Amino acid sequence: MLLAIDIGNTNITLGVFDEKKISGRWSITTDQNRMGDEYFLIIKQLLETKNISLKQLKHISLCSVVPPLTQKFVNFLKLHFDIVPLVVGSGTKTGVQINYDNPRDVGTDRIVDAAAALNLYGGPIIVVDVGTAIVFDAITSKGVYLGGAIAPGMRVAADALFRNTAQLRHVDLSIPPSAIGTNTILSMQSGVVLGYSDLVQGMITRFKNELETNAKVVATGGMSEILHSTVDVFDYVNLDLTLIGLRIITEMNNVRN
Repeated sequence: MLLAIDIGNTNITLGVFDEKKISGRWSITTDQNRMGDEYFLIIKQLLETKNISLKQLKHISLCSVVPPLTQKFVNFLKLHFDIVPLVVGSGTKTGVQINYDNPRDVGTDRIVDAAAALNLYGGPIIVVDVGTAIVFDAITSKGVYLGGAIAPGMRVAADALFRNTAQLRHVDLSIPPSAIGTNTILSMQSGVVLGYSDLVQGMITRFKNELETNAKVVATGGMSEILHSTVDVFDYVNLDLTLIGLRIITEMNNVRN
């Protein structure tokens, strides 16, 4: 079995693969102050909910956009799991050719998503990751990662309104009945949810124009399903895209689960 770990800015997502099937999937809050032993106990308890023992895990792979946590995870995984994890980085085989001014600047999660999208759906393809940030990535039919765009995520935008204004409050990011809000909550939901829907639609149109092709579009990330309900631009929605990408890259690096 393979344990795949995606360390993000807001959440850490974990998945266990038995061959190509996901046997368990969990998300926990990212906390840089949490000790490695604490993470170990949390992960161990989560595995037990699916009757998965530590001995069943043969391989571990991870990608991280939180550098302070990367080495912390490597250390406790070696200590408690007795496994040296595959950490996706600049020297890892991914099947993706990076055409970026400085390839080391590309977040490993973006490359992992690109690898999964190419493997599952083929190129050219646009990946839209809707999380703490909304990240757009363009990959050609030959597997060349061209670059992308980054915008603040919907929750980040809503929290900024709450923190920087005197009369606005926290709101649930649900779809309002109309663009014209009849109260403050509906107005904020319209501005954030519908506003971001148009942002996504507009950026995808721009990407397709620059790619000069009707590229496929796959969405992932915790907020992707909300946007999928408001715009008809996603060909696929795959919440497990990053985990699947980690499995694919693990296999590319001659590690079988």
